[in-house]
Amino acid sequence: MTPSVTSKSLRFSFSIAPSHSNPYPKIPLPHPNFHQFPQPLLLLKPISAIQSKLLVPDAGAIVVDRVTESELKENGFRSTRRTKIVCTIGPQTCGFDELEALAVGGMNVARINMCHGTREWHRQVIEHVRRLNEEKGFGVAVMMDTEGSEINMGDLGGATSAKAEDGEIWTFTVRALGLDCPDRTITVNYDGFAEDVRVGDELLVDGGMVRFVVTEKIGPDVICCCTDPGMLLPRANLTFWRDGSLVRERNAMLPTISSKDWLDIDFGIAEGVDFIAVSFVKSAEVIKHLKSYIAARSLKNYIAVIAKLENIDSLSNLEEIILASDGAMVARGDMGAQIPLEQVPSVQENIVQLCKQLNKPVIVASQLLESMVEYPIPTRAEVADVSEAVGQQADALMLSGESAMGHYPEKALAVLRSVSLRIERWLREKRHSTLEVQTVSSSVHIGIQEEMCNAAVKMANKLEADALFVYTKTGHMASLLSRNRPDCPVFAFTPNSSVRRCLNLQWGLIPFCLSFSDEMESNLRRSFPLLKARGMINSGDLIIVVSDQLRSIQVINVS
Repeated sequence: MTPSVTSKSLRFSFSIAPSHSNPYPKIPLPHPNFHQFPQPLLLLKPISAIQSKLLVPDAGAIVVDRVTESELKENGFRSTRRTKIVCTIGPQTCGFDELEALAVGGMNVARINMCHGTREWHRQVIEHVRRLNEEKGFGVAVMMDTEGSEINMGDLGGATSAKAEDGEIWTFTVRALGLDCPDRTITVNYDGFAEDVRVGDELLVDGGMVRFVVTEKIGPDVICCCTDPGMLLPRANLTFWRDGSLVRERNAMLPTISSKDWLDIDFGIAEGVDFIAVSFVKSAEVIKHLKSYIAARSLKNYIAVIAKLENIDSLSNLEEIILASDGAMVARGDMGAQIPLEQVPSVQENIVQLCKQLNKPVIVASQLLESMVEYPIPTRAEVADVSEAVGQQADALMLSGESAMGHYPEKALAVLRSVSLRIERWLREKRHSTLEVQTVSSSVHIGIQEEMCNAAVKMANKLEADALFVYTKTGHMASLLSRNRPDCPVFAFTPNSSVRRCLNLQWGLIPFCLSFSDEMESNLRRSFPLLKARGMINSGDLIIVVSDQLRSIQVINVS
């Protein structure tokens, strides 16, 4: 492979010779260094496709998120936030105006939790998000989170929450009480609950946010004393511990996807959600089965499956589950109820790094800014926690109760956004000050596209490019660039609006919807004037270009 240079552009073309032993051989790629280039190449000229004499096409032919476009125009490439933000939608944020405020504040993905609300309520939220995208120019994706088959509390008799105080006596029952639920009584969805628990067991609600000790059993009722007070929420997860160990035999027998979950999944497919997050995943087989089910029923839109890693079984089968899924969520709340608390940080870091190596987006979730449910500013420890997740370069951070039922959803979102921007900038400055180049992760299977994207990111970092452009129909090459965490943002052009929304979850990607052909010169001729006309690129910008169509890397200096 030899780089070929023209007077109008710098191109690295990959010529692949046939091989009988391996049809997809490894390709030795160049390791560009500015000092190795001949001096004339330091002043790169634009290719003919972006000469100023060309007519500029209609600027409305390219679609990008309104907030991102505004940031690019005002502050340039380096100001864009690389870490994405997922906001859980609840009573505080389900209205059209409230959703718009979150979108303006930087929400990339709106999450609906099927543990709460009716399908009609969730349908309305989805309709609001779609309307925001169509009418207001946003690019917000929708994630549907299944309830799962773990042991959960009921609906608290219709109340939005209940406060358990220290020393109070509460009753957990398997009786179907409906809305006629007595005070301090909680229904449980598992019929064998009263039979399985013992006097002296500890009950942990929502990963330990509230704690009870079993004092008595009376038929279907389990009488408990509150030992750690807190707020009880409808459908909260329940775990019970005995002699310092998690009692999990019954949970292990429950299916990952319940009958209700399958109905919710059918609802999500019909409504065209972009992601389905599966709760309490135990094995890769569940993910594979669900993906085949979705593929057979969602013929128009691609729906990505996210594995929620929140129990011991998922940690035992971590790599297989991540490989089978389209992404992962580190659900630290429920995870912290099943493993010792001191292990949660190391497990989080391990999952984040493994997802990057396997080229799967990863979300860090649960209790990032828990205090902001009630207070307008976070604790310093929470800011440090968010900073650590950003420093690990997780693809996305997720707000749960902070945005669903907290008093300050917009402020919580603003904290995630500002902390992400500051830590990302600090990491770039740190790498540059020590003359380090971002380490390129290895994947399980190294192919032509992987080698191309690895080389493109190395080149972009070395040349201090302003942006990487990728033209992709499936989104795969865009995710490969994202995995390498380049210094510059990645403009991902795709003709598929569903793929564009799915790319909205991945680190450093700015997804565009743009119809393009298999002829790269035509694509460049079309997209560069559009971007320049809208002020998203400027003369002098250095752009590295790759695509699904060509096995080449182009270096373009915008005129």
